[in-house]
This record gives sequence, structure tokens and C-alpha cells, in this order.
Amino acid sequence: MIYKEKIIFMGTPDFAVESLKALYENNFNIVGVITAPDKPAGRGQKLEKSAVKVYSEANSLKILQPINLKSPEFIEELKSLEADLQIVVAFRMLPEIVWSMPKFGTVNLHASLLPDYRGAAPINHAIINGETKTGITTFFIEKDIDTGKIIKQKEIEILPEYNAGDLHDILMKQGGKLIVETVKNIFDNEINAISQTEILKNNVPKQAPKIFKENCKINWNQNVGNVNNFIRGLSPYPSAWTEIVDESGNVLIMKISKSEIILDKNINETGKIFTDNKKYIQISAQNGFINILQLQLQGKKSMDTKSFLNGFNISLYQIN
Repeated sequence: MIYKEKIIFMGTPDFAVESLKALYENNFNIVGVITAPDKPAGRGQKLEKSAVKVYSEANSLKILQPINLKSPEFIEELKSLEADLQIVVAFRMLPEIVWSMPKFGTVNLHASLLPDYRGAAPINHAIINGETKTGITTFFIEKDIDTGKIIKQKEIEILPEYNAGDLHDILMKQGGKLIVETVKNIFDNEINAISQTEILKNNVPKQAPKIFKENCKINWNQNVGNVNNFIRGLSPYPSAWTEIVDESGNVLIMKISKSEIILDKNINETGKIFTDNKKYIQISAQNGFINILQLQLQGKKSMDTKSFLNGFNISLYQIN
């Protein structure tokens, strides 16, 4: 079935491209794409296009890159497109004048099973908290962020070997499919949106606030499983880190992006480095060790432990 209803898509990173691509390849009528302005990047500060802009240009879609979402010029241009529905995936917060404009409303794709993990970093926090399942949700945008009525959801298993990057890619692909199903249901008048308040029944949802570098420091005085989940949940970006210091007081930041657990109930001291300086680096936590598989010293490239030890004597250092 071909739908004539007009859609405006809003998004910026790779995560959003999959949903835009799914809509485009299913022949929906995309009358405009709104994405972030080009930004200077790299040493040369050359202007870099968003992933959504690159895809849109390749497929001759109309692109808008407003700096101010409340500017009269942008609002007038948006109105002129006469969209019936707006789709938002990994974009910034919208003012009410924008999200309330289309007759079918504005739909957001969120990478969690709402109402849990509202916020900017749902994928990271689900793994950090040791969840064994998560999912994706489509919902209607309302005034408070991530609180609107739920349209559709799909549950995804979080396997023990997944890191945040793995889960991001899985949810991204499933998100494209869910967006297509959602849009079809809306245009066919086959939805039964459910209030998140009704789902919560006075329970407090888990939150997923934005993650900052200072929040990524590893606390070794935790259960070894929690430490491993913390590393997984921040890999590959922004990466969990720890400080190491030598006898002269020189402090280095060491990022850890891949690890495994070695259980041992006889740990007397947490945050202690054990190594043979050839093949392994293990750091003690409660109930065992974190066996480091992939790491990166500040100013250096990421490498496996064996390669790292080939050029660095970590036995001269201890956790700071």
C-alpha cells in the first residue's frame, strides 16, 4: 500500500539513519528531513555533515538545518511543508510549537522499554545496571521528555557478551522496522496508545541520564560483575577508565573497553594490579578479578593486552 500522507523526519547520528532509510525504502512520502547544522571537526576544523544529512543528500531529500528550532523563519518553513506526521530519532528536544504541529502528532523512537530508562543514555545504563533485556519504544512526544503515550514496543535480549556498541547496532536495526510498523498503524488508524502513567502505577521508572567523562571512572571496590557491566556499558564510547600511578607519582589514565570476570572469593585487597608483563593484566575487585582484554593508554591507540604489554611495563604502576 502506498501512503500519500506527508512525513517530516528529524535525526542526526547513524542511529537515526536506519529509521530514515526504512521509511524511504518503504516508499513513504518524506517531504523534509531536519538535522543538525554542519560542525567543524578534526585538526583542520573542516565542516562535517551529520550521518542523516549524508543519507538525505544521497537520496535527494529536502534538508533543513535550523540553528534555532523556535525561530520564526524555521517555523514558517516547517508549516509550509504541511506534514501530517513527524518522526524523531536521536535528535534534540523540540519546542511545543514544533511537536504539536502535525495532525497525527510527532512520534519518537527511544532505545529502551519505556517508561524505564528515560533520558539521553538508555543503552549504556541498561548494561551498566546488569539488565538482561531492553528494547525499543515508539511514543507520541508530549511536554515532558520521554513521557508520552506508548504506541509500540519490541523487547531485545541483552546477551552477556554485548557491550553498548553491540546493543546500539541491534536496536538501531530493529528501530527502523518498528518505525515502519508504527507509521503504518498510525495512517491506518490501528493504534491503541497507552499512557506511561497507567503502566507505572505510582512506581518510579529507572533513569538514563547523560553520561559525562568524570562519571566513567571505575570503582574497584565493587562486585566484580558490576565492574564488568560498567566496562561493557561504556564500551566503545566513552569508555570506562582508571588512573594508574608509578613510584615517582606520574599519573596516567587507562581506558578499558573489553574485559572478563575471574571469580575468586579470597580477595583481600581491591584495586590491585596483577600481571606477568607478557600476556595478562588482572585487577582485583570484590569476589574476583577483572581480566583486561582491550585497553588504551592516554595519547595511545587502543590495543589488546598482549600488544599493550609488549611496549609498556605496567608492573611499575598501581591503581591511583
